[in-house]
Amino acid sequence: MNKKFRIILFSIAVVGILSFTGYNYIMHGGARNLSSEETAYTVSSKSIANEFATNIEMSNKKYLEKAIAIKGTITKITGTEVIIDNSIICNLKELDPSITKDQVITLKGRVVGYDDLMGELKLDQCFKAS
Repeated sequence: MNKKFRIILFSIAVVGILSFTGYNYIMHGGARNLSSEETAYTVSSKSIANEFATNIEMSNKKYLEKAIAIKGTITKITGTEVIIDNSIICNLKELDPSITKDQVITLKGRVVGYDDLMGELKLDQCFKAS
């Protein structure tokens, strides 16, 4: 093999490794174990929805990427997505058959964002808090 071919082959290998590493970091780097994390805030669904509706910037600084527990009434369940009081969307880590519609519940999850157009707060990695 000549020198030029080896350099090209080496460059392709480096780009491939960097691409694979970047993909894994983006797809799996943000996952945390919330069950072992301490809850930063315990709030009612109505109070946190009101906070975000009143001042999004301040609420984002306070809650974004934090583990919180939210208490409210389940208004809709679609697979692993649970909606609390028509304004908080919780994506469950896994399907929980003990969660039912119209149940007053406390769910723990990570705040990932607020959609001010729809007025919805979004959480992921949610599970039933004990």
